[in-house]
Amino acid sequence: MANDLTIHLVDDEESLRRSLTFLLVSAGFAVRAHSSAKAFLELLPLSGRSCLVTDLCMPDSSGIELLHRLRRLGIDVPAIVITGHGDIAAAVQAMKAGAFDFLEKPLKEDMLVAAINGAMDQRRTSRILPDSGSVATRLRQLTEREYQVLIGVLDGAQNKMIAYQLGISSRTVEVHRANVMAKMGARNLAELMRMAITIDAASQPPETAKALPFSSWSTYTRQS
Repeated sequence: MANDLTIHLVDDEESLRRSLTFLLVSAGFAVRAHSSAKAFLELLPLSGRSCLVTDLCMPDSSGIELLHRLRRLGIDVPAIVITGHGDIAAAVQAMKAGAFDFLEKPLKEDMLVAAINGAMDQRRTSRILPDSGSVATRLRQLTEREYQVLIGVLDGAQNKMIAYQLGISSRTVEVHRANVMAKMGARNLAELMRMAITIDAASQPPETAKALPFSSWSTYTRQS
């Protein structure tokens, strides 16, 4: 972990800023905390290597609005969105706005540090996700059941709910979920989401796929 990396933490809740600052400093990061998106934007332009960790819901400007503002300004900084009220639609919007990952509070140190390191690693290695054609090819490799589990995962359903909806065991869902990740070539859920954003997965199911009991992924990918 390089010492020249600064984490810019944007959150309107003072107690959370303090606890996350302590957590990140303890993990070896330099941290600059900001009480609002406006306070962070006033600091621009950024100097040195930076990573943004921003809350989703803030009074003056949401984390997603902040990411859109940075994009309009031509500022490319790795970003992670955090929230205490997350849902799949918000996660998709964050990814579309350029976030590397979307984490729910309460945050665990290992997950946050892993997300920061992953964001910086992606920037350093310029890891490029497959294009929509390649994603569609991988999607066609899924069995009907794997595709149904994929839709459940993308709709934010927990394994137990997916199992209930499909009439199978949670353990079987775990096996199908692992197969989906392997066949799609996704290292984590955030990467799977980014793949799904490149293609309307629900509109291109395997030929054997039947009607799904979950809400359509396209409902989210077509938002804003």
